[in-house]
Order: sequence, then C-alpha cells, then structure tokens
Amino acid sequence: MLEEEVLMNEENDALRGERQPLKRGEPSDQSAPLIQLTDFSAFYGDVEVLKNINLSIESNKITVVMGPSGCGKSTLVRTLNRMNDEVPGFRIKGKILLDGEDIYAPGVDPVLLKTRVGMVFQKPNPFPISIYDNVAFGPRIHKLAKNKEQLNAIVRESLQYAALWEEVKDRLEKNALGLSGGQQQRLCIARALAVKPEVILMDEPASALDPGATYKVEELMVELKEKYTVVLVTHNMQQAARVGTSVAFLYRGELVEFGAASDVFENPKNPLTEKYIRGIL
Repeated sequence: MLEEEVLMNEENDALRGERQPLKRGEPSDQSAPLIQLTDFSAFYGDVEVLKNINLSIESNKITVVMGPSGCGKSTLVRTLNRMNDEVPGFRIKGKILLDGEDIYAPGVDPVLLKTRVGMVFQKPNPFPISIYDNVAFGPRIHKLAKNKEQLNAIVRESLQYAALWEEVKDRLEKNALGLSGGQQQRLCIARALAVKPEVILMDEPASALDPGATYKVEELMVELKEKYTVVLVTHNMQQAARVGTSVAFLYRGELVEFGAASDVFENPKNPLTEKYIRGIL
C-alpha cells in the first residue's frame, strides 16, 4: 500500500475511533525534556533492533540521530510517533514520554498522536492531488478550521513557513506531483506543519535531493527549531554538523554516545564514535 494511502486510512480511522489523544500543553516540569526514552527496546519478531535506549530530547532543538546503515536510526525515529505499529511482529519494551505522558499507554490514539509528532520521509510523498489540498488535508480531517477563510490562512501560513509560498501561490490548484523534488519535500513539510505539531521527525529528508534543494531544506530545518522540536535522521555527517544541536550516535541498536553536536564531532568520548566520524567504521 502506498504511504499516502496508509496515512489517509489512519486519518479516517481517527474519526471513527474511541481512543483518546494525548493532552496537548506544556510539560508540568518546564526543565523536563519534551521527549524521554527510558529503557526503550524495539523488536521485529525475535530480532532486537533497539537495545535499552535512554535518551532525552529537548524542545526547540535539532536532535540528530546518526550511525551506520542498519543500526536502528529509522526505527528509533518511527517509534516516536508509532509509525511502526502496523508492522507485523513489531513490539516494544520500556517507555517513551511526550510532555510526561506515555505515548504507548493503553487508550492513546496513535493517529491523533501523529498530529503532534509529524513525519517527513526520505522520499517526497505528496498526495496526487492539488498543492492546496495536500496542505489542507490534515486540517480538514481534524477540523482545525471553522471556515474557508481559516483554512486558507492555515494553508498560506504552512507554505510560508516551509519557504514555498512564493513559488506556488499562483498554482495552488495544480497537481502537487508537478513540483520539483525539492519543492515536493518542502510541500510535505508544509503538510506536516498544517496540523500544528510540536515535533517534526525527518528521516533522511534531503538524501534524494540535489545540492541546491538540500541547502533549502537544511536552511528550513534551522528555522523550524525556533518554533518546533526537530528530530533528524541522516547519514550525512556534514549535514549533521551544520544543522544539529545535539547528536545521538547509534551502533548495532545501542546508543553509544549522546551530546552537543560540537562536542560529539570535535571531541567524541567513545572510540566507536570517533571511528564513525573518521569514516573507518
């Protein structure tokens, strides 16, 4: 099933379900991290892909998750908005708290959780509908606009924040698939922003883009942290150093090192981290 079909089905399920979303709002302890993983492990069947992860993600920062292929980077990020729930054999141990609440607790609606924790994928995945309808999709489903004027304002604001408005304002009714790859990725970011999330997850968002489009996405990420918390998966260490506030280095499913980006790149504490940065791991 196409990714957009999965998302559409999940959104429709949210309207029919009885589950309750996590409460929005400020953490009870302002000094507490926005997201806290405690003794967190993830499994596909009998295979443990994340092993006893303890990690704190602070608000309004860009936390970069990096490591060799197969180390669990994408799995870690996808657990933060329960994107893996429907994967056969997937299960977890431990806790992930968002604003102090367990996102895997019974009764939590994973679909509505996704409005608080948005996701931007490796390859742009706009819906095969108009640019306007792509951005308006989430607000319509979740009834975030009372009228057409409010919906128009959300669409415009989201496209402006994604640095795309000036490029598409005269063709909002055109099919989104007609945009360039970089524009499509920024449209997907606008679509995520339209439901007013607290967190934006980005899984290799620039890996399929040319250098010019990559620069625009990186510039946008830095701007986003003023208002949002960003968690970025990347294999590009230069990109991680350019945009990251904090860096989590994973190796074989374990969190090897976590700290300020400058510290991790300039003075890594673990020999494995140093080898990876030097390109010999």
